Amino acid sequence: MPTTLEILGASLFALAVVHTFSTKFFERLAHAQPSHAGFWHLLGEVEVVFGFWAMVLVLFIFGMQGKEQAVAYLETCNFTEPMFVFAIMVIAGTRPVLQFAGDAVRWIARCLPMPRGMAMYLTMMSVVPLLGSFITEPAAMTLAAIMLRDTLLRQPVSNRLKYATLGVLFVNISIGGTLTSFAAPPVLMVAAKWNWDMTFMLTTFGWKAALAVVVNAAGVMLLFRRELGHVGDVPAAQAVVPFSVVLVHLLFLMAVVVFSHHPVVFMGLFLFFMGFTAAYQRFQTPLILREALLVAFFLAGLVVLGRLQAWWLQPLLSGMDANAIYFGATALTAITDNAALTYLGSLLDSPTLDFKVALVAGAVTGGGLTIIANAPNPAGAAILKDKFEDGVISPLGLFLAAAPATVVAMVAFRWL
Repeated sequence: MPTTLEILGASLFALAVVHTFSTKFFERLAHAQPSHAGFWHLLGEVEVVFGFWAMVLVLFIFGMQGKEQAVAYLETCNFTEPMFVFAIMVIAGTRPVLQFAGDAVRWIARCLPMPRGMAMYLTMMSVVPLLGSFITEPAAMTLAAIMLRDTLLRQPVSNRLKYATLGVLFVNISIGGTLTSFAAPPVLMVAAKWNWDMTFMLTTFGWKAALAVVVNAAGVMLLFRRELGHVGDVPAAQAVVPFSVVLVHLLFLMAVVVFSHHPVVFMGLFLFFMGFTAAYQRFQTPLILREALLVAFFLAGLVVLGRLQAWWLQPLLSGMDANAIYFGATALTAITDNAALTYLGSLLDSPTLDFKVALVAGAVTGGGLTIIANAPNPAGAAILKDKFEDGVISPLGLFLAAAPATVVAMVAFRWL
């Protein structure tokens, strides 16, 4: 039987999920009640949702069990992932890294036999997500979102294109990190325990993911080809960052990735990085600290609330066969973080290989359907949301836009 705290945690988690889908309602309240607009705007920030309800949970624990128990509960939560996403977002979003990535994207686009705007869009929507297998998904999401913001979305485009781009980007990032065993959060949770190395990932998931990523990117590119002409235009150039500065940034990026499991190391490296950016400020644009902090707050809230969901999720997973677990994981991922889902699956006794593969494949397949489905999604939403009406991304709009790309991923993972 679940404890009172577990029932409370599940109830607050459900409220947080509903809240995530209701942020536009709070933004409308902010316009309707200007005297309390600040509070409604706060509740309308999707990155605040899970942190807010996590705070409510901690206050309940404090009220029911006392300060010691509330602090003890927080100390049992693992906040490595929120800290890592914060650090990697800030580094990946710097001007030197973006200059390097932009040069690489433009070089690849020039090699493609199609109009420049279409080639640039196709490259940003396919190559950058696949790069996430090596620099991690949060870094790839940050790069892709900033590049799309500064190319495609620097001029007005249709809402259909905005949502189609966001949906395909989220799906491609989620599946594009499966070429290796260390870049996608849901894979990272199980790779060491199940002895999945890079060869296994490439042969079991990677080639299928790469095919689906290219099909998804090409599909949305062809569907909206008439709106992509301006993507190939080069914005007003800033002074070129010296290669030595770019190299130092890339080394910091790689070092943080290498030590992603060790917050005491990567946060120390991040502090050194902050000092370097201050010393060479003339080669920097403002760091995306606010966006990264909000995303970290979102993920930390998900950790605090998600820790109490094992009592109903684990029995649900254990009662499924390989086919059921694939489609069940795809659906469950939409309402809970996919890394938490695979972690709970890894706790089951002696699952079959088919079960393991189906669980991970389903978790990454459904990773683009909602903002909470995959850890990098809040990062992309934080960077791009100002380009949407009222600065709010419609959950239903995102779900519908991501659905076709999710179906392509299903075909790739389940029937190829």
